[in-house]
Amino acid sequence: MIKPSHARDSDVPRADLKGASLLAVFAHPDDESLAAGGLLSLCADSGVRVSLLCLTHGEHGPGPDGIELGEVRAIELVEAARVLGVHDVVLLDHEDGMIPSIDGALLEADILGAIDRFSPDVVVTFDEDGLYWHPDHIAVHERTTAVVAGLGDSGPALWYVSMPEGAMRAVIDAAGDHGGRANEILGVADPDAFGSMARTPSLVLEAGPFAARKLAALRCHHTQVDGGALERIRETDAERLLGTEHYRRADVGARGEAFIERLSCT
Repeated sequence: MIKPSHARDSDVPRADLKGASLLAVFAHPDDESLAAGGLLSLCADSGVRVSLLCLTHGEHGPGPDGIELGEVRAIELVEAARVLGVHDVVLLDHEDGMIPSIDGALLEADILGAIDRFSPDVVVTFDEDGLYWHPDHIAVHERTTAVVAGLGDSGPALWYVSMPEGAMRAVIDAAGDHGGRANEILGVADPDAFGSMARTPSLVLEAGPFAARKLAALRCHHTQVDGGALERIRETDAERLLGTEHYRRADVGARGEAFIERLSCT
C-alpha cells in the first residue's frame, strides 16, 4: 500500500524510475485525469515515461453550443496531459458512445499498436465497472484485457483503476448544493454511480501531494468541468477529495512485481 503524505509535491523526493514506462488506455478526454491523474503525475515525476491512448474525442458528450466539441476536447486533452506530465498522447477517431459496437478486432489492433509502439512495463485501464458503468469504458476494459492476455507473460503488467465508493458524492457535498450542472461530475448526474460495486483494490494509492495537479488537469477539460462540481471545490480540499485512487492487478500479463507497487509519495 502506498503511504499518504501531506508534503507539497515539489518537496517530496521520488524514486528514480527512469527507464520504466506506463501506458494508460482510456475512452474519452478527461478519463485520464479523473481516474488516474494521481498515478500518472506521480509516475511522471519519478522518471517514468507515461503515454496515453484515448480512443475517442468525446464528441457526443456535454458541452457548449456552437463549437466543434471533438476538436475542442482534443485541445483540452493535450493541455491536461501536459499538466500531468504525460509524454505521449495518441488520440484516435472512434465514435464516442459507440465503442461496444465497434469491431473488437479493430479496437484490439489499435491497443496492440500502442503497446508495440511504447513498450510499456505497465498498462492501466478501467476496471470491469468502467468507473460508473459507462458502456464505452467497460468495452475498453474488455478489449485491453484481451490484448494483454494474448501477449501472455511477455506482455506488460495490467492494472485496473476504479474509484473509492462515495468519493464523487463527497465532491458534490463539498461543492455545495447549487442545482443543475453544478451537481454533476463531468456530465454524470448520479455521483453515487462512481465506485458502485467496484472490486476490492489490491493497491490503494494515496497520491495527496499530486491531488492539486490532478484537479488542475481536470480543470483543463473546460467543456466538461465548467459549471460543474469539480469547478466549485477548493484547491485546499483536493487532497481529501481526489487524493485516493484504487487499482487492482489483472490476472493476465507479466508476472512478478510491477514498478507501481514500489511507488511512494514519501
